Amino acid sequence: AILSDMILTFHEGACIRAAAGETTVVFGPISKGSKNFKPTNFGADVAFIPLNHPDMNGAEEAGRGEKQPFIISGPGEYEVKDMTITGFSAGSMYGGEGRINTVYSVSFDGMSILYLGALGDLDVPPEVLEMDSPDILILPVGGNGTLSPAEAQKLAVKLEAKVVIPILYDDKTLKQFLKE
Repeated sequence: AILSDMILTFHEGACIRAAAGETTVVFGPISKGSKNFKPTNFGADVAFIPLNHPDMNGAEEAGRGEKQPFIISGPGEYEVKDMTITGFSAGSMYGGEGRINTVYSVSFDGMSILYLGALGDLDVPPEVLEMDSPDILILPVGGNGTLSPAEAQKLAVKLEAKVVIPILYDDKTLKQFLKE
């Protein structure tokens, strides 16, 4: 087994900070325009934007003075700070309208992280299903235009991740997900 010193911190909404060594990345940073969550308030080297919505597009909030993040927002292949990243286009109804949601597969500090952002249905890009099981799966479980608790559970089982981190939930949907 690979030992990693990675520290994962859940902030709110879809926002997760991952830090290893000198590198900090943020998934789904919350912008000042969010009406649902407190804006992100720390510096990151890389900011992953899954969806263009104030709840998760706050790249400006992930910078500190001179330290501004490298912003990844959309499908494609990237290499930044010893990380290999692939973004896949998927759908979401987050915020009540159809949007493009980018699913990120990230190899960071010897760990594979699969961040599903505000994924809206079980229509996961086939390339994602063909990849090796991720070490860490971060997925929405709160419905509201994203996966329902039951759908999230089905997908988590299918992807066979070692660690599953739920995002975009409230008390009710989290309990439901854990029960599933």
